[in-house]
Amino acid sequence: MPDLDLEQAIVEQLVGLPVADVERDLILATLRETGGNRTHAANLLGIAIRTLRNKINSYAAEGYDVPEPPQPSLACV
Repeated sequence: MPDLDLEQAIVEQLVGLPVADVERDLILATLRETGGNRTHAANLLGIAIRTLRNKINSYAAEGYDVPEPPQPSLACV
């Protein structure tokens, strides 16, 4: 069962903030949480990967620190 006091506190912190700022912060936090994995982040956020990439490019152009995607491992075969 969710903690309603915590939920209310979070909502109160967001009231009055521009939606674009909240969206950007949520996207960047999700990218950090997923280790930069764009596909996983897009799935968690419920948006298309293309939409996420467009937003990431915009944030990077604005100078925001966007987490790098994970590098593919080079497994020896």
